[in-house]
Amino acid sequence: MLEARNVSIDYGKRQAVRDVSMRLSAGELTAIIGANGAGKSSLLRALNGTLRPSGGEIFLEGKPLGSYARRAIGRRIAVVTQEAPLAFPVSVLEYTLGGRYAWSGSGKWGWESERDLKVAEEVLRETELENFGARPMNQLSGGERQRAVLARALATEAKIYLLDEPTANLDLAHQATILALVRKRCDSRGDAALVITHDINLAAQFSDHVLLMKDGGSVAFGRPQEVLTPQLLKEVFSVDVLVDAHPVSGVPRVTPVHATQT
Repeated sequence: MLEARNVSIDYGKRQAVRDVSMRLSAGELTAIIGANGAGKSSLLRALNGTLRPSGGEIFLEGKPLGSYARRAIGRRIAVVTQEAPLAFPVSVLEYTLGGRYAWSGSGKWGWESERDLKVAEEVLRETELENFGARPMNQLSGGERQRAVLARALATEAKIYLLDEPTANLDLAHQATILALVRKRCDSRGDAALVITHDINLAAQFSDHVLLMKDGGSVAFGRPQEVLTPQLLKEVFSVDVLVDAHPVSGVPRVTPVHATQT
């Protein structure tokens, strides 16, 4: 569905991403893990077409991403970021309807069709916000706001979702809720998702593949069991870890090991 081949990204003389290859396939969730400054967000922006790679190529449905119009990309790829402040008051329903922009002929609220309203109502139910449609966004809790951000992305009806730290600043329950919703989309509708996260254990629990990045380059790409090893994680984070199997799911469970001082 979406593939990066040997992608590099430069900011002047600084190289943010170096020769990275990866593929997002239908029905799969891929996680990107790496320290701050590893190039994760730059790669995501390139995959969405908002940042032009200095080297390599990105393909969407087998065609160069650059051959698509911006609106065509918006119908195929949706981006979920950490919640951002709104410039003016807006209800949850109005905010969600903003995700229908790529399907409309107007950039203003008030243009919505019956189809737009139906899709918005469906995704509000899916994200358990059906009773919040009339509530102002600035009156929601952090977890509710982030579900609204996800609902807006789902309203695009895109088949590919790029999520840039969507669970940052959320408690454990809300983190799991957001990723479970995305995982369900991949399983039930054959969508593809890419999630940038600092939580290695959440990535192990929900992802099919993991991309480990360091200093702009790819350290490893593969199944969580293949990638989340003590050796590779120490290479990326410079910390010793213990990796064992989760007692319920069996996926890798990562615990940092700190030497005790006596």
